[in-house]
Amino acid sequence: MSSPTDPEALVRTSSPLLTMRGIVKTFPGVRALDGVDLEVLPGEVHCLLGQNGAGKSTLIKVLSGAHRPDEGEIVLAGEPVRFPNPTAATRHGIATIYQELDLVDGLSVAENIFLGHEPGRREARHRTEQLLARLGHAEISPPTLVGRLSPAAKQVVSIARALSYDARLIVMDEPSAALAHDEVANLFRIIGELTASGVSVVFITHRLDEIRQIGDRITVLKDGRTVARGLPADTATTKIVPLMTGRSVDHVFPPRRGTPGKAVLRVDGLALAGHFEPISFEVRAGEIVGLAGLVGSGRSEILETIYGARRRTAGRVLVDDVRPARGGTRAAVAAGMGLAPEERKSQGLLMLESVARNISLASLGRYSRYGWHDRRREHAEAAEQISALDLRPPDPHRPIRTLSGGNQQKAILGRWLLRGCRVLLLDEPTRGVDVGARSEIYGQIRGLAEEGVAVLLVSSEIPEVLGLADRVLVVRDGRVIAEHDAAELDEHRVLDMIMEGSVL
Repeated sequence: MSSPTDPEALVRTSSPLLTMRGIVKTFPGVRALDGVDLEVLPGEVHCLLGQNGAGKSTLIKVLSGAHRPDEGEIVLAGEPVRFPNPTAATRHGIATIYQELDLVDGLSVAENIFLGHEPGRREARHRTEQLLARLGHAEISPPTLVGRLSPAAKQVVSIARALSYDARLIVMDEPSAALAHDEVANLFRIIGELTASGVSVVFITHRLDEIRQIGDRITVLKDGRTVARGLPADTATTKIVPLMTGRSVDHVFPPRRGTPGKAVLRVDGLALAGHFEPISFEVRAGEIVGLAGLVGSGRSEILETIYGARRRTAGRVLVDDVRPARGGTRAAVAAGMGLAPEERKSQGLLMLESVARNISLASLGRYSRYGWHDRRREHAEAAEQISALDLRPPDPHRPIRTLSGGNQQKAILGRWLLRGCRVLLLDEPTRGVDVGARSEIYGQIRGLAEEGVAVLLVSSEIPEVLGLADRVLVVRDGRVIAEHDAAELDEHRVLDMIMEGSVL
């Protein structure tokens, strides 16, 4: 979809816009980058792949001036450069759009776009209108507060801000993670127009199908080293995954074993006005039920209402035939429910606390007696979960904010394992998680089901729903329009149902 189509032709006809050679970055006890090489050509989409912890984030921070490399060379448009800080990188035309967008919700669109290099108010509005029109989003109003925008619109504002600095290289870190299917298509259209105008894009994603849609070439990192560079974007998954993980792509989804038992979770006529109509279903012990649907279809609201985070307008929820006492999420946890929310950093984790505290969060009462907190027992039991889940690094004292996305998600699973929950609600459990960690998380979810936990899963990735779930409920516009055994479905049938609303 980007402007060039033949990677070999790109190499023959273009001098690199960016070359990074032998980049080394060491932190206390960790060699995060061990001689990484990266080359980006003018007007190409260069995909940067690797598992969480492979060095992608550190490399981006070196390129953006947030980290200074210990060794190595950066050459931009044929000239050696050094970026002592992010401002220096920006002045050289390098802009970075992180997965966690660094926009200020309380400021307007125009104020965010020109934050740090503000022109006059009238000029800012005029230039904002020009930038948004260039991106095909003239409907976004410059005076609108960013906090009122959708995730897709915020993404557009971030790209406009990059262009306000006359960026010639834009780094995009998981830009599609929070977008719906149609919004991703619009993002790709924008990227295609940018590259056609000569702007280069470094594109980081864990969704390998996106590479074939938008990419030109691929660089793969593993353990802080470049293990492949300049690969064509259509390189087979069976070749890419072993480069990233060191193992075969076979058996990503664990096999289903055993027969589900009696119903553990019963949802009877549950409704939330304005979000979803009355629904009824059950999840049995040892069963994984998937909710498939578009972003905004009501999937997440269903999970949050079951969990008590939203106040239902009708219906009831039963766990082991017992209705949880009133009291919202506290009552849900007491009844045996656990939730891994979609936004794990803002809703599921205490980012400044240790791994141990995040794992023990739902079980703190067991460590307190007569006003004393048994921290030794807390850390010992957290360490057991860390070992069981192969959470890395295996340090209960480590701040959870320093862990990769996959290991943060493991910590949330460990929280509910420690609590001994009977019902586990999972909302986008592998968002922002690499291929290798996904496989481990899939195995852990299946292992919980085999121990008798009832699992209700929401995912925007249909292959994930079909690969994990035993049964699938298709959600559209706040209604469950179909229910099937997962073995009866394929991706095309599910897409047809969620896009067109047909019941097959």
